[in-house]
Amino acid sequence: MDWKLELIFVPVSDVDRAKDFYVNKVGFNADFDERPGGGIRFVQLTPPGSACSICIGEGLTDAPPGTAPSMQIVVSDIQAAHDQLKANGVDVSDVDVQPWGHFVNFADPDGNKWALQYIPSRPNG
Repeated sequence: MDWKLELIFVPVSDVDRAKDFYVNKVGFNADFDERPGGGIRFVQLTPPGSACSICIGEGLTDAPPGTAPSMQIVVSDIQAAHDQLKANGVDVSDVDVQPWGHFVNFADPDGNKWALQYIPSRPNG
């Protein structure tokens, strides 16, 4: 039996602002944005090529905005990912080269922390 991580809840204060950030600045796909009722808004966003999505919205979690655990995405070209984010207006760190991988850090408008990682020893990052 497979166990697949497919959705992570990310608490945000302004759903439209967060959706704009993730879609138009970071490059996630907007998969779903619905209000099924009961004060709930469910927005699902997926990084290109990922099998795991994030969910933002209203009425989904009691966690305060900006308190998601640090999240990490593996990329095949850390410099291209850095340059894309920077060109889109994301405040990103410089590329941090470590023996175990190369990293770029950024945060969403609420302070939820992200790291991009490139693993040189692994095909396609």
